[in-house]
Amino acid sequence: MTLNGVAARTPDGRGLFDNLTLAFGRERTAVVGRNGVGKTTLLRLIAGLAEPAEGAITRVGTIGWLAQAPTPADGETVADTLGVREPLAILHRVLAGDGSLDDMAEADWTLEERMQMALAEVGLADLALDRRTADLSGGEQTRLRLAGLKLAAPDLLVLDEPTNHLDAEARAMIADVVADWPGGVVLVSHDRALLRRVDRIVELSSLGARVHGGGWDLYVERRDAELSAAERDLEQAERAVGRVQRETQMAQERQARRDRAGKAARANSSDPKILLDAQAQRAEESGARGQRLAERKLQAVEADLAQARERVERVRQLALAMPATGLPAGRLVLNLNEAVVSTEDDRRLLGPISLRLTGPERLAVVGPNGAGKTTLLKLIAGLIQPSAGAIERPVRAALLDQQAAMLRPDETLVEGWLRLNPQGTPNAARAALARFLFRNVQADRRVGELSGGERLPAALACVLTGAQPPQLLVLDEPTNHLDIESVEAMEAALSAYDGALVVVSHDADFVQSLRVDRTIVLKSGQLQPSTTP
Repeated sequence: MTLNGVAARTPDGRGLFDNLTLAFGRERTAVVGRNGVGKTTLLRLIAGLAEPAEGAITRVGTIGWLAQAPTPADGETVADTLGVREPLAILHRVLAGDGSLDDMAEADWTLEERMQMALAEVGLADLALDRRTADLSGGEQTRLRLAGLKLAAPDLLVLDEPTNHLDAEARAMIADVVADWPGGVVLVSHDRALLRRVDRIVELSSLGARVHGGGWDLYVERRDAELSAAERDLEQAERAVGRVQRETQMAQERQARRDRAGKAARANSSDPKILLDAQAQRAEESGARGQRLAERKLQAVEADLAQARERVERVRQLALAMPATGLPAGRLVLNLNEAVVSTEDDRRLLGPISLRLTGPERLAVVGPNGAGKTTLLKLIAGLIQPSAGAIERPVRAALLDQQAAMLRPDETLVEGWLRLNPQGTPNAARAALARFLFRNVQADRRVGELSGGERLPAALACVLTGAQPPQLLVLDEPTNHLDIESVEAMEAALSAYDGALVVVSHDADFVQSLRVDRTIVLKSGQLQPSTTP
C-alpha cells in the first residue's frame, strides 16, 4: 500500500492534510493525532472506502476493514457479518447431494472448522449463526467482525478504534490479534497497551505526517525530549530577540546623539555650505545603512522566535485547568447501605451493595461488560434511586459519561454552562469555557456539532467551573472518544482534582494515572470479595 502526494478534504472543503506520502507493508502501524486531523479519513482512504482529493493510492493484495461501531443492516445475521452465508449454503448443498458442478468446485471443505476456530479465538464459540447481529452488544459485534476478518485473512488489516467499548479481556484479545497478524496492520487507537504492540507510529497533523519507529513508550520518550529541546530553543530565541532589540535601541540613541552633534557643528562651522551638505548626506546614508542592518537582524531573530513558538505549540500537550472544590479530608462523600436497584418487574440489576467514601478518596470500579458498573455509577451520582436499601450523598455529585449526556445537542456551550450554573453570567460562562480551550466563537458552538473528543472537556468546563464545583466526580468510560493528547490532558487535569473520584474505565493506563486508593470488582451486579486497596 503506497500513498503518493495524497490530500483529503472535508465535505465542506476544509483541508485535512496535503501531500501525504506514506507506504504500508507487513509491519504494524498506528496512526495518532488530534481529533479532527483526519485519522479515520486516512484509514478509509487506505481501505478504499473513499477517494483522495489529490494524489494517488496504489494497493497490492487484499485489505480488511474494521470500522468503529458500524450499524448492522436490517436483518443482518451472524453468518452475514462473518461473510459465510453463501459459502455455507454451497457447502450444505454439496453435502446434501444437491450441489451443482460449480458448487463442487467452489465448496470450501475447511470453512466450518475455520469458522468455529475463529469464533472461539474471539470468545464467541457458542454463537448461533442465525442470531441477529443487532442483538449483540457493541463489544460482541466488534469480536464478531474480527472473527470475520480472521476468516478472510486479508494481507492488510485496517482497524479504527478496535478496543472502544471492550472490557479488559477483549482488549487483550485485540492486542494479541494485532501482534500475531501475519500480514500488515494499520490502526487508529488511544489504547496505549495496544499502541505498545506496534512497530511504528505515524503522527498525523495539518502539516503532514511524521513517522516514528517503535511503539508508544519510545514515541512518548522522543516527544518529551523534543518538547524539552523546543522549549530551550524558544527560551534562546526570546533572549536573542531581547538582545537585538536592546542593541537596536542603543544604536538608534547613538545615531540620534551623532545627528544632534552634527547639526550643532554645522550651525557653528565656517566651512562652505556644499561641503557641509556632503558631510550631512554621508552621515544620513551611514545612519540609514545601520538602521536597515538592524532591522534585518531584528527580522531574522523574530522569524527564529516565531518558528520556535510554532515548534513548541506543535509538541506541547493540552492543559485543562481544574478548580478547587475544598472537600475536607474527613467529610462523608457517599454511603451505600445494602442498596439494590431493580427493574419495574423486579428483575435485580444491582446489589445489595454497601460502600462508603470519605474525603478526596479515589475509587476504581472494574468488571466485565454487563456487570452493572454503569448502573452503580448512576446510583452514586443520583440519577437513579435504590429500589431497596439506603444511599447517603451529602455532597454535590456529577456524572460524566463518554457521550457527555448532561449537555443538550441543540444548545450552545454558553447556554449549557448557564443552564448548569444558573447563578452565573454570560461573561463568567465565556471565561470558564476559555479555561478549557473553548475561546471566543468556540464558546458559541452547539453541542451537537462537537466531536466526541471535544464533548468531555466541554462537559468538564460546564460542570466544574461554577460557583460550587461538585465534590464527587463520577466518570463512566471517559476516554472512549478522546484522542491520545486529550486523554493525557484529562489525566493531568483529574490528577490535580481535589474532590472524590469514582471511575469506570477499561483503559488501564488511564486508571493508573489517577492514583486510585481502592479498586472494587463488580460481577453480575454483586460486589466481589476480591475488592482490593
